[in-house]
Formats: sequence, C-alpha cells, structure tokens
Amino acid sequence: MASDDRGMWRRTWAWLDERAGLSALRYPIPPHANTVAYTLGGISFVGFLVLALTGFWLAQFYDPMPDHVRASMEAIRTEAPLAAFVRGIHFWVANIVVVTVVLHILRVFATASFKRPRELNWLAGVALLAITIAFAFTGSVLKWDQEAFEALQHNFEIAGILGGLGVFFSESFTEAVPVLARLYSAHVSILPLLATLLFVAHFFLVKHHGISPLPERADAGAAPGGKVPEAELGARYTGHLGRMVGFGLLAAVAAAVLGLVFPAPLGDVPNPDIEVTKPPFFFYWLYAFEDWFGVQAILYASLAFFTLLAIVPILDRSPLRSLRRRPLVAAGAALVLLVVVALSVYVFFAPVAEHIE
Repeated sequence: MASDDRGMWRRTWAWLDERAGLSALRYPIPPHANTVAYTLGGISFVGFLVLALTGFWLAQFYDPMPDHVRASMEAIRTEAPLAAFVRGIHFWVANIVVVTVVLHILRVFATASFKRPRELNWLAGVALLAITIAFAFTGSVLKWDQEAFEALQHNFEIAGILGGLGVFFSESFTEAVPVLARLYSAHVSILPLLATLLFVAHFFLVKHHGISPLPERADAGAAPGGKVPEAELGARYTGHLGRMVGFGLLAAVAAAVLGLVFPAPLGDVPNPDIEVTKPPFFFYWLYAFEDWFGVQAILYASLAFFTLLAIVPILDRSPLRSLRRRPLVAAGAALVLLVVVALSVYVFFAPVAEHIE
C-alpha cells in the first residue's frame, strides 16, 4: 500500500474514531474467547441480524390479513423478486439460530459462566432463549399452511388455559384485528423490541464482567472474583468481534445454500377439519407431553423447563466451575438433556395424533 493511501486510511480512521469511539472496541479479552465455543452467542446475534434483514424484505410482500395471507405467500414463492430465495435464507437461518442459542446456553452452563457475578446475565440469556422460541413459533404460524393453522389452534387452546393472562393471544381480545395479524405484529415489532433490550443488557453485562474464565483456571484460584486477571488478557475484542461476524456470515452462506437445495416448505391450504402435522423439530419434546397429557401439558412443561433454567444459579451455588467437579449438577443436566432428546426421537417416529377438538 502506498504511503499516501496509508495516510488517507489513518486520517479516515482517526475521523471515525473521534466521532464514534471505535477504538474502545480494542479492549483486552482472554485468548480462549476466540474459540468457536465462546463465539456461539455472537454467531446467534449475527443470525438475528440476518433474520431482521431478510424479514424486512419479506415484509414488503406479506399480507397478514386472513383473506389475503395465502395469496401473498404464493406470491412470495413464485412472483416477488428474490422473495423465494430470501425466504429460504430466513427459514434456514431461523433453524440455525435456534441451534446456536441452545448450544450457547449449554456452553455457559458447562463452563459455569452463570456463577457470581454473572447471574443476571444468565437470566438475560434464558429470556433471550424464550424470545427465540417465541420468534420460531410466531414465524411458523405466519406461513399459513396446515401446520401453521394447527399451531394457531394450539395457541387458542393455551390462551384459554391461561384465562385473563392469555387474552392477548385469543380471538376475544379484539374483533377489529385478526389474531394472525396480531401475531405478525408481535413477530415484527414486539419481539424484536424485547430482543433488542435484552441484547443491550446482555452485551453490557459481558463488557462489565468480562469474558468468564476457563473453569480449570478458576478452580485453581487463578480467577479471583470470577474474572480473568489483566495479565492474562492476551487478545482484543476486535479480533473476537471479527470471528463472531465471520462465523455468523458463514452460517448465513450455509443457510443460503440450504435454501437453494431445500427450499423453505409451504404446506397445503389449511383445512380446519383435520389435524395431520407435527410442529418444527425444536418443539418435538413438548409434542410428546401433549400426546400423553393433552394440550395443557405444553404450557406446564414449558413453564417447568424455563423455571428450572432460571433457578440454575440457585441450584448450583458452589464456587467450583469445572463440570467434572460438579457431578450432581452435571448428572441432572445430562438427564434433562437426555429426556428432551429421547422425547424428540420418539415424536419423530410416532404417528401424528389429534389433540385439538
């Protein structure tokens, strides 16, 4: 690079840095933060950004009113410019994000990164997992095929069980705006707002407390107060940020390829007289409870699962962080994970059952 070019780059950088404070991102972090396991949260965040961009494009062609929604979905699939391709990216990135968010929370649990002083950040992460699931549910309804129709009927059933707490999700909330349009509003405005607030809190707390130490180092007394000593902060956040963005974009490219090879599905026009579909794979374990105990089991199992996640910092209060030194907690988590996987496999092979009257 010529000296004039280098000088222009330095002047441009200095101008931007003076106004945006970009050099603040060069704060030190531990080298292990740059491993794939410690970038899963960032990969998920980049996935959310891709979902926002692709969702914005799809919203230009989507009509959430019941009389028009199916026609708009067909137009997205066959007529609207790039919409079918963008929908494929949106669909597959959504699935990838569910997986990376779950893997992220498993990593945080395994490395005991939820322990003092990071309990509040764990709760923010659990809330973000709930928001991710809510995004996935509302998105599955918006495509308005048979699977979407049956999911909406489950929504009505659970709203009835909740009574006054579930009135927003029921048809009785207002006759002026159909439930489908209100779920669309939640998908594109309410949930993004909540997610943004939680992301801000999550990132602030990560910056405030720093990247959590490796469990073995913490157990050896090398991370007083749950923080990596400054002398061991051998990397920079800018490098960490670059890796998160790079891995996130690779995931988006993978989603684009999957979208071309396996286009986002769109099932048959809804038929209210039949129940013939299963939910997306991440809801399989709840579907098993529904098979055995009815629709209300979805609500109770979900509440139990997220309550259990929320009280993890209370259940595991020892100062030890290595998973092998937390055998009871590790065994309990392994049991829960095994149950979820086993139920999911069971539902994958089980025939479709009718649950909605």
